[in-house]
Amino acid sequence: MKIIIPMAGMGKRMRPHTLTVPKPLIPVGGKPIVQRLVEDITRVCGEKVDEIAFIIGPTFGKEVEADLVKIAESQGAKGSIYYQDVALGTAHAIMCAEPSITGKTVVAFADTLFKADFTMDTNQEGVIWVQKIEDPRQFGVVKLNTDGVITDFVEKPEQFVSDLAIIGIYYFKDGDYLKSELKYLLDNDIKEKGEYQLTNALENMKKKGTKFVPGKVTEWLDCGNKDATVYTNQRILEFDKGKPHLMHASASMENSVIIQPCYIGENVKIVNSVIGPHVSLGKGTIVENSVIRNSIVQTNAKLISANIVNSMVGNNAEIKGKALDLSVGDYNIHC
Repeated sequence: MKIIIPMAGMGKRMRPHTLTVPKPLIPVGGKPIVQRLVEDITRVCGEKVDEIAFIIGPTFGKEVEADLVKIAESQGAKGSIYYQDVALGTAHAIMCAEPSITGKTVVAFADTLFKADFTMDTNQEGVIWVQKIEDPRQFGVVKLNTDGVITDFVEKPEQFVSDLAIIGIYYFKDGDYLKSELKYLLDNDIKEKGEYQLTNALENMKKKGTKFVPGKVTEWLDCGNKDATVYTNQRILEFDKGKPHLMHASASMENSVIIQPCYIGENVKIVNSVIGPHVSLGKGTIVENSVIRNSIVQTNAKLISANIVNSMVGNNAEIKGKALDLSVGDYNIHC
């Protein structure tokens, strides 16, 4: 089994947090988004994952590449790094990892997390993971026939056709066949809205007889912007509630209260403060005389006399005397 993870996007909706860190490496519940995605997919695959290929931007840097390889190795898989120099659509992004697209293959876009209580049926020709949603107009959706087989892919329908939204995770029994269909789009310059789209390849495969079935998840968690990521952090902490890894042994507290669930990282120092519920504090962070609720604070930040909620605070940032809904990037100082 191979897992292909396109993650070369600039994450513009997550700025300023993606100015120094790629969006999939932003932590939720103490782990990078992409690490949680890999762990969750590996858990439901039902087969050993041999290789995880990450498609990244050329400027992400060697440290990021090393972190991604470690994430793959933590799942017993080989980690491979590929580059997408120019954003030309989902089909183009996947094809940047062409040598790794072979055999049973999962493609997962790295801005979504999920919870599922099934083991994937790898005997199916193709599985497209979906979630039932109230308003499907901003998503690609699928239509099903009476046998539960996908009959249509519809991108952002203005009129209701289905409430099963595609969440960005796909299984292909024959990765080489997928690769040939993606290559056909690129070789013949077949674009939609100026980009090479995976859905066009799926439609071609379906017309040739490939049967795609839905894989329905129990919860779909978006990480596309600040508010969505803070909410995802909340849900992840609820899922992990009571697990020992949520409080690092090296963290220290003085005259403070933790309202669970929270993640308190390595060497965090908390003094005269109330933390939680639903707060993640990255390693080395110092919090004094503050109240923090429903927020993500990354590494080596300092919060003094702050009162924040529904916020994201970047690495090495400093917050003093604020009572706000914040989105503060790395190395910023807010007084």
